[in-house]
Amino acid sequence: MDATADELAGVVDLFGGLTRPELERALSEAAFRADGQSVDESALETAIDDALESFALVRYERPGDDPLLVAGPTAFPSVPAHAEDVPHILDIDPREVDRDALGRTARETFVERLEAAIDAGDDDRIESLLDVSYDLEAWAPLDLAAERKRLEAAVA
Repeated sequence: MDATADELAGVVDLFGGLTRPELERALSEAAFRADGQSVDESALETAIDDALESFALVRYERPGDDPLLVAGPTAFPSVPAHAEDVPHILDIDPREVDRDALGRTARETFVERLEAAIDAGDDDRIESLLDVSYDLEAWAPLDLAAERKRLEAAVA
């Protein structure tokens, strides 16, 4: 089973958020329900990392607990086939996230990636981050106008 970023977001959205090991287990359960398929762990690791990089998933830091992965601003969450029963299989209660705290974490991540893209002179990544900035503002209580100016100046 190869999960897309939107499917990863759809699975975490079923719960409000999952830790990385929980997400991996959820996808393994869904794959098994799909005619006994298995998950390529290496491909799954890459898919999760790519989803985090693209802001399809966002890491939500919780004090004193493992971080959750939540559906991010660039995702169009969709539940993969055979994953609809995963919440009952995993027996994990739905989770609530503090949208303000999530927004702050997403902003910090965005700024780190912005600085890395500018330092590297990566025009493609800068353009991508410009698009993401609008998605982030619509998704969380953020104002990224100053960051957008930095990105625009870097490609000017």
